[in-house]
Amino acid sequence: MSLIEAIRADITTQRVDAIVNAANASLLGGGGVDGAIHAAAGPKLLAACRQVRHSSWPDGLPVGEAVATDAFDLPCRWVIHTVGPNAHRGQRDPALLASCFTRSLDVAAELGATSVAFPAISAGVYGWEATEVARIAVAAARAHPAPGVELVRFALFSDGLLRAFTTALE
Repeated sequence: MSLIEAIRADITTQRVDAIVNAANASLLGGGGVDGAIHAAAGPKLLAACRQVRHSSWPDGLPVGEAVATDAFDLPCRWVIHTVGPNAHRGQRDPALLASCFTRSLDVAAELGATSVAFPAISAGVYGWEATEVARIAVAAARAHPAPGVELVRFALFSDGLLRAFTTALE
């Protein structure tokens, strides 16, 4: 069983093997966590994402899927990109949100990552309630075998998100 923890932190500063990016389907950057990760990683991340689009996902990364790139200027080795469901677009299936976490852990295990940091995928602009995201994220992390992954960290940018995840972990 992995250690699962929640902290208030900037995900771009996490010294873990992999951080998870709450990306959009285009993988070409955006706002929020996605924009912060692209800004901190430098322009090579955008080039790597363009290559992923060209080679593996020409129509964009589907909701609930995950793919990894190098992390470039970030203090981790990899960025695992996943697309969360957007409640404002009617994407309200909890299984889609859980898939973001489980597929990201699958990719982390395939890479040989021993530590992974997640943001609160789909909370905020994608319209999911923080408590629901926290409950689904923690349950997915607890249920996933993720061979070799010893630490799952939820790096959360606000006190409200930290409270939601702390409650889900209790």
